Amino acid sequence: MATSGESESEGVHEASRRVKLQRIIELGHDPWGSRFDGHAPIAEIRARDAEIVVDPLPPPPEPGARPREPEQHGPQVRAAGRIVLQRKKGKLIFIDIRDWTGQIQLFVGRGQVGEENWALAECLDLGDLIGVDGELKRTKTGELTIFAQRLTFLTKAIEPPPEKHHGLADVELRQRMRYLDLTYTEGSLERFRRRSQIVQSVRGTLARHGFLEIEGPTLHTIAGGAAARPFVTHHNALDMPLVLRIALELHLKRLLVGGMERVYELGRVYRNEGISPRHNPEFTMLEAYQAYADYRTMMSLTEAIIADALAATGQGPVIAWGDKTIDFSVPFARRTYDDLFAEHAGVDPRDPEAVARLALSLGIDIAGKHPDVIKSEVFELRVEDALVGPMFVIDYPASICPLTKRKADLPEVAERFELFIHGMELANAYTELNDPDLQQQLFSAQLAGQKAEDSMARMDHDFIRALRHGMPPAGGLGIGIDRLVMLLTDSQTIRDVILFPLLRTERA
Repeated sequence: MATSGESESEGVHEASRRVKLQRIIELGHDPWGSRFDGHAPIAEIRARDAEIVVDPLPPPPEPGARPREPEQHGPQVRAAGRIVLQRKKGKLIFIDIRDWTGQIQLFVGRGQVGEENWALAECLDLGDLIGVDGELKRTKTGELTIFAQRLTFLTKAIEPPPEKHHGLADVELRQRMRYLDLTYTEGSLERFRRRSQIVQSVRGTLARHGFLEIEGPTLHTIAGGAAARPFVTHHNALDMPLVLRIALELHLKRLLVGGMERVYELGRVYRNEGISPRHNPEFTMLEAYQAYADYRTMMSLTEAIIADALAATGQGPVIAWGDKTIDFSVPFARRTYDDLFAEHAGVDPRDPEAVARLALSLGIDIAGKHPDVIKSEVFELRVEDALVGPMFVIDYPASICPLTKRKADLPEVAERFELFIHGMELANAYTELNDPDLQQQLFSAQLAGQKAEDSMARMDHDFIRALRHGMPPAGGLGIGIDRLVMLLTDSQTIRDVILFPLLRTERA
């Protein structure tokens, strides 16, 4: 919270800016700007530096005369951006402006721009948006600069920007005021640009594999497709309770029944659960389903999605993530659930009593829980963090996978994988269960010991009815897009890759 002294200082700055705003109006300019056609991205302007021509050096001056600088001739350019640095030196002003492609210096000389433009230049503050027409040249120190000939005022910033060294040190401030973070935090805008590139790449990969993108409902009568607590709401006109979706799965699989053989959705999902560096209550999920495929098909698709996303962001298969390295060279490693359990938990996964004893020693409540549920909780505590990856963990206990087909020769094992990278689950995939009678039986008996309000304790009768009309054998895949972006942008918390993460209400 700001101190009274800080508030007073901010008030003085705002008052000064409002005086300048009024002066801009008096000079005949709109302080909120208008259309500004023909300007080029700053990165493109900077790329034109090779067009600058320097005349041959003039002959040496006569004794006592000042040495002359060689003449430069550069292209005429037009730019627009936000003022991020300003240095006044008498009748000269050096200004740095930034757009979403880069930053460049402006040279504003009173003699070069004329009195009208100079009067406008004296009203400029950090944070203002301006347009400039001028000649691209280099200063005596060699800095690429637009030598201004005309200024166009585009928007006045009433609030001063954050103090350069301390204003955006607060992580929550950056997340709450993302507009300032994008403008003033080095790398923030580029990180979200990469997020967009990754999402576009995912869509492109799926399109090349013949998938159709659909938009499923976000308001559900039953929260299904995952084991998570939903957000609850109410539809007034129909007078019925509804929940925000916790997964995309069941509606997409209805579309398989309807003949859409390769289908996906990339959309928001909502889970009324805790917040952590890897969890946000609303997040972006990809789910894709392919008829006549299985979980091995989905492994290949997962590898293709990640490889293409790396290429789209200009990265090779080996990248840094914090102080770690990730090698995404394909194929990814594949290990069975039970082999990893035995290796890292140190007990036989087929010995329920030994697993239960270990669970109790880890502080896990085992009362009323199925042995495989207990094993799953031990796996989360003792195995997942030890997985470096990328690694496909395959063949899970069938009883914790109610939507998954069993292995033909091992009915106690489900054809499921999860992709782990440095202890973080990134993807989850199944060979989809399409037997309606077995599906109904599993829905009825699943997740013993869960509280009644947990979503998967409820039966989706319409989904069972859809299966009875015949869903083809299929593979299904889910990828957490936010986590994928974390890994591919070297971000350590999910809040750094979500533009507007959920935060507590701001205190006055």
